[in-house]
Amino acid sequence: MPDFVTAADSDAELARERLTNTLVRTGAEDRAAFRDLYDCTSAKLYGICLRICEDRQAAEDVLHEVYLTIWKRAGAYEPGRASPITWMATIARNRAIDWRRSQQRRPSALLDDLPPIPDDAPLASDMMLAEEISHRLHLCLDELDRNQKDAIRTAFFDGVTYAELAERRAVPIGTMKSWVRRGLRRLKECLDRDG
Repeated sequence: MPDFVTAADSDAELARERLTNTLVRTGAEDRAAFRDLYDCTSAKLYGICLRICEDRQAAEDVLHEVYLTIWKRAGAYEPGRASPITWMATIARNRAIDWRRSQQRRPSALLDDLPPIPDDAPLASDMMLAEEISHRLHLCLDELDRNQKDAIRTAFFDGVTYAELAERRAVPIGTMKSWVRRGLRRLKECLDRDG
């Protein structure tokens, strides 16, 4: 790994520090910080919601829920565990997937009609997404076999479920879950080794 830091690396680190500070202030119920947080991140989070929901109005509704969740949970954010944008992207991804699944079960149901879904437990995907912004993750992904790499990228970056993945690849769902589990285990080993 090179011993020098580029200007882009320095700018990215400063931006991350500013965003971390803004999220921490939001956790202390600082409304001005929350407005800044929204201004800095809403385009990216909307893009995640839109990619998964595939509907502009639904993505806007989900984004509203995402920021309500961020406001409520910002006090629990731990800067050492994940980057701020990764932490928020995980919330957006999970909310959008929840919306999409609810539409598959109850196509006529509106999001407002659904009961709130508890989201207190940390997800295994949090750690994987926390490393998404680092170059190491992409290098480690490239070390996986094609089935594992494709399954993980599609599941975690595009919000596709195991059942959808299995159907697309014409394999049993157990096989798909096994590919993802083994791939995630190898990915973790690679990240731990290189970290």
